[in-house]
Amino acid sequence: GGRDSFNIMPSVRVFSGAVKGIDAFPIEVEVDSTPGLHLFSIVGLPDKTVEESKDRIASAIRNSGFIAPSQKNRKIVVNLAPADIKKEGPAYDLPIALGYLLATTQLKFDGKDKVFLGELSLNGSLRKISGVLPITLMAKRRGFKEIIVPQENIGEASIVKDIRVIGVRTLGELADYLKGKTQIEAAETIDYDRFVKEAQEKNKDEDLDISHIKGQENAKRALVIAASGGHNLLLYGPPGSGKTLLAKALAGILPRMSQEEALEVTKIYSICGLVNDQPIISKRPFRNPHHTTSAVAVTGGGSWPKPGEISLAHRGVLFMDELPEFPRNVIEALRQPLESGEIVVSRASSSVRFPSRFMLVGAMNPCPCGNYGDEAKACVCTAQSIYKYQRKISGPVLDRIDIQINVPRETYEKMSGEAEGPKSEEIGQIVAGARQVQQKRFAGTGFQVNAEMGPREVKKYCQVDEAAENLIKNAVTSHNLSVRGYHKILKIARTIADLDSKDIIQAHHIAEAIAYRIKPENDPLASAM
Repeated sequence: GGRDSFNIMPSVRVFSGAVKGIDAFPIEVEVDSTPGLHLFSIVGLPDKTVEESKDRIASAIRNSGFIAPSQKNRKIVVNLAPADIKKEGPAYDLPIALGYLLATTQLKFDGKDKVFLGELSLNGSLRKISGVLPITLMAKRRGFKEIIVPQENIGEASIVKDIRVIGVRTLGELADYLKGKTQIEAAETIDYDRFVKEAQEKNKDEDLDISHIKGQENAKRALVIAASGGHNLLLYGPPGSGKTLLAKALAGILPRMSQEEALEVTKIYSICGLVNDQPIISKRPFRNPHHTTSAVAVTGGGSWPKPGEISLAHRGVLFMDELPEFPRNVIEALRQPLESGEIVVSRASSSVRFPSRFMLVGAMNPCPCGNYGDEAKACVCTAQSIYKYQRKISGPVLDRIDIQINVPRETYEKMSGEAEGPKSEEIGQIVAGARQVQQKRFAGTGFQVNAEMGPREVKKYCQVDEAAENLIKNAVTSHNLSVRGYHKILKIARTIADLDSKDIIQAHHIAEAIAYRIKPENDPLASAM
């Protein structure tokens, strides 16, 4: 019948998707329409946003020129299946509206291989939603042929190959498309390599170049090793010595992400609604939370578990400036994700895992006034307050930070001299070379960098010569190193040997690695070790 005469369909179903953790699963939107007193109810564990969508959907339908639920005496029941999983967010507006139009035969189309997502405005236009990328990947995996999303979400959906992505602006436009009145071209699939090249050209000046930092040769060397092997790094020293600058320069020397890594990272950003105008995040994340950030914001969670800063830093850097100023529970919460590379957020109803393989880069002063251990300026803190300040970062956390480096104040000659040394681009190539060695080594194991090795891999890949063996044996016995400390030294030495293009770890590689872990007596952090 036309728009006014209703032939009643028994219940109909339209497909949509929902995100749990960083993966998605299909949702069936079933709509049943029967004569009776007007009722429009949504069942299947909807949250407040989904409950409220009834009024939005009714207005959108009416303003798109169809007959709204309230204009006819009908009883309409919408079920979001599976019914035992909570549904949240406005992405179900579009599938519910289409299900209603199908059930009341105002529209006829075959929706069995299509997935619909979108928030409706009152006038029937579609608004951007979050979580489109994981749902598109799920739709492709489950064999759907087409996904229909708001026009603004088309970028992130078009990364996925072998599924038609249709972007629509309004409900009316979509109705014409589904009836076959109009054609909408599917979005073009994005070519990752070409996209990355263009993005690099556009953004090449926004990172701080490492050659602009005067002096600090030791710290720069530590940055190169940390970037090459994915090691955690702690920079400590007096205020103004360049710790924050060094950490910011790190972003410019990290190698670009592979397409798999970029997809992982973009999925996390898509769920948080942080994919802006770029369809895929190709640059390694650099997150810099303020020290007033809560533990939940750092690790992830909330009543609808969302990824936190450590997951937003996945495959990139989590930079914590003024590390001891962070609340103790925030610093301690990093212990488990630093070891396992993921965080499991458990709630009474379910648990969700978010990936979080990040490099932790911390910067701190050695004491409250900042001058402890400085040759030029006297420290005014009491021994008690220095001890208390350094104790804020517990032994187990320090043990997990592979490379710890003192960043002293630079002399006037170095500060006033010309910027020298290699540029970020050249150093980036050295780092990328070391990463390629590691990729060959770990092919097929799921590891990416030396820092991720477990005890088994350390035994297998960290072969040392005799002189190196003796050196590390002495270090372990004279400093009572933990097993983790021993493995960390081997992993750092492995990275140094990779930068040196050596297969077997030699004594000077071990000696340099030990220097990053074990402090001399006069070092400002020696008491904390």
